[in-house]
Amino acid sequence: MNPGERKKKLGLIVNPLAGIGGRVGLKGSDGIETVKKAFAMGAEIISPQRAMETLQDIYPFKDEFDLFTYPKGMGEDEAKACGFSPIVLGEIVPDQTSAEDTKSAARKMVDLEIDLILFVGGDGTARDIYEAIGDKATVLGIPSGVKIHSSVYAVNPHRASELIKMFLKGSAPVREMEVMDIDEDLFRKGQVSARLYGYLQVPHEKGLIQSAKSASLGAGNNRTIAEAVVDGMNDDYYILGPGTTVKAIGDELKIEKTLLGVDVIYRKQLIGKDLNEQQLLGLIEGKNAKIVVTIIGGQGYIFGRGNQQISPRVIRKVGKQNLIVIATKNKLLSLKGPLLVDTGDSECDNYLSGYIRVITGYNEESVWKIEC
Repeated sequence: MNPGERKKKLGLIVNPLAGIGGRVGLKGSDGIETVKKAFAMGAEIISPQRAMETLQDIYPFKDEFDLFTYPKGMGEDEAKACGFSPIVLGEIVPDQTSAEDTKSAARKMVDLEIDLILFVGGDGTARDIYEAIGDKATVLGIPSGVKIHSSVYAVNPHRASELIKMFLKGSAPVREMEVMDIDEDLFRKGQVSARLYGYLQVPHEKGLIQSAKSASLGAGNNRTIAEAVVDGMNDDYYILGPGTTVKAIGDELKIEKTLLGVDVIYRKQLIGKDLNEQQLLGLIEGKNAKIVVTIIGGQGYIFGRGNQQISPRVIRKVGKQNLIVIATKNKLLSLKGPLLVDTGDSECDNYLSGYIRVITGYNEESVWKIEC
């Protein structure tokens, strides 16, 4: 920071419940009943760790800004755990935070003319921020949700820190980015109903901000991809991720593969449907297994968006060498960069990084790079 230059003000808002429904297979965390069910199923809170990954990265630059946050698990605890002495705003009821707390925090930060508001969550959190402040402030999302269609989020917590550093230097242009959300109740029933709610002002740099999820460009050659996978099957257990491209494998086998869940087949028969992390681990214990996933159109993620049931523990147990990635040529053409992974475990993300073959048709493959 140059002499005489005022310190920047950074705000931090953590949605402590964001993403808890992912690994337990609930496909979201909106609503108090979903939260209760997630905890009953053994869900773990993940947002604090996601926040701290970013905070740890920017700690060396702490003298360049003042950090404002909300009490306890909405940012205070995470900031102090990383060595910061934050300015704490407002009041909350611990362990009973809500969307109204997120909105209240955002409004207070706008009143204080915070330069950049960081928020940790998913599409529901982005929607809360938008409804509270619209385009009155510059914001940046740190991803911690189950389904993240919005383009207001960094690719992962570490890339969020790179954007923050650029913002502090004044070298990150600000753009209007989309706030999207889906109906979770319909989503749990296998229906995707996404809606554009508005735009937020976000610092932008190619490769650091994720793209908005794009709609399917048509079935394309899903059938020929499915034929290729089915013809190559052996006696391993096959974990099938969500998505229309993977569902085509179920159609080819004439089994009821869920569209948005994670299923398991063995010897071309369905033996597990819409499974969570613990069920997957139990089913493949001591077995040879493979994972079949597709790519999120427009974004490029193969892990960490909508398929958190296939967790780092499941991935390590199966092994990178047993990962099968499938995608239509149109879906690959929609990407603006490499394939991405954001499992919530940096070591697992690094383990998955490198080059991998992507099946694009019968006897057709393409080699793509995976980054984290």
